[in-house]
Amino acid sequence: MTEIAQGAWTVRAARADELHLLAAIEIDAFWALHEAGAVACEPTSLPLDVLKQSLAEQLLLVAVDDEDRPFGFLAGIGKDGSVHIAELDVVRRWQKRGVGRRLMEAGIEAARAQGAMGVTLTTDRQVAFNAPFYASLGFRILDDQERPAVLTQILEHEFAHGADPARRVAMALRF
Repeated sequence: MTEIAQGAWTVRAARADELHLLAAIEIDAFWALHEAGAVACEPTSLPLDVLKQSLAEQLLLVAVDDEDRPFGFLAGIGKDGSVHIAELDVVRRWQKRGVGRRLMEAGIEAARAQGAMGVTLTTDRQVAFNAPFYASLGFRILDDQERPAVLTQILEHEFAHGADPARRVAMALRF
């Protein structure tokens, strides 16, 4: 993937030496979700093995400032012929500047370049910067009959860890 400049920030492939920085980004972004009522639990971050898998699959992207410091990231994982977005986070002080949109667009481009059938994710249906945001990129909510088993398993795992089943949905963008 090539670097894509956006004024004072850039989206590029993550490097192995940056993995330890991503948990802090995820936890900071968590508080925006918490304030929006999407989560009520304590903040957590992706396990290191998931980040390493995403990096190995060339689906770990970072948004960096003009000093090359990450402040946002997207972690994708190949699942059943699609790319599943395991996480998308931007620290709160950089939110509402198009960073999340550019990370998602870069993740979609990477999935297409790898020959994936589409991109999937799970998210909150009510928070404006969740399901409505993804819908603006062409994603749609999957009903129970069309949702692949792997997405059902992900949702069930999220429910077991405190996610509200009335709010959590699986979404897909098919190519």
